[in-house]
Amino acid sequence: MTTHFYTASSLDGFIATPDHSLEWLFAQDFDLEGPMAYPKFIEQIGALAMGASTYEWLLRNQEEWEYRMPAWVLTHRELPVPDGADVRIAQGDVRRLHAEMADAVGDKDIWIVGGGDLAGQFADAGLLDELWVQFAPVTLGEGRSLLPRRLDLELLEVERNRDFVCTRYRVRKGG
Repeated sequence: MTTHFYTASSLDGFIATPDHSLEWLFAQDFDLEGPMAYPKFIEQIGALAMGASTYEWLLRNQEEWEYRMPAWVLTHRELPVPDGADVRIAQGDVRRLHAEMADAVGDKDIWIVGGGDLAGQFADAGLLDELWVQFAPVTLGEGRSLLPRRLDLELLEVERNRDFVCTRYRVRKGG
């Protein structure tokens, strides 16, 4: 089992605008059948975790909940859960959360959907294995940081998908 942070970033290192919008991303040219694209990635995922801001953005901008695997949402607030969705509202230490997710995935992997601080919490706990970043040809100037902490990474793969530079890194653990 591998724990991934799969995301897109502006060239200046932001994954969302200051108000958590991802609209800038959907205006970019990306081939969903191309290298390192989402449809192939999601096939290997058995559970996912996301922060409340990402979750609320998805609820506002999707017609229906698209994930068929269990999803943990980290928050201290009460949030609505879409009918029929396996969404688990959680809080506390990501180590406990990761153990619950690991029990749920079977032979699949875990995806940390967003945001950068949440992925950083998993990295701080030594639980983040890979970082996949699709760099979009846009700068935002400000917003939600890709990863607001230091990580040492090893480049495993780099591909071009239309206008995006797609990268996959291994998180170097233990200093």
